[in-house]
Amino acid sequence: MAFVKTFAIYLGAGFAEIAGCFAVWLWLKEGRSALLLVPGLISLIVFAFLLTRIDTDSAGRAYAAYGGVYITASLLWMRLVEGRSPDKWELVGAAICLLGAFLILLAPRAGA
Repeated sequence: MAFVKTFAIYLGAGFAEIAGCFAVWLWLKEGRSALLLVPGLISLIVFAFLLTRIDTDSAGRAYAAYGGVYITASLLWMRLVEGRSPDKWELVGAAICLLGAFLILLAPRAGA
């Protein structure tokens, strides 16, 4: 059950980070209102807060494992928000990254 909670936190953090960055994207690349930066900043604060909820003894390990989940969340965002489907290479790449994230989080540790 702890693994499901961890994955849910990572997924929430991923979407919060992407939403914050997407607000800047919309402002700078698509000429939308700078007011989008306010919810964008809040999203980035939520992202940072969520990563502190990961149960690990090392911030670096939490961030490293997050990378794989972030890539997957980015492809989900691309599909759900931007309406573009990932291609087979993006899906294979995301699967490889998720495997790496699982190894980082679930590998047996000396002294653990």
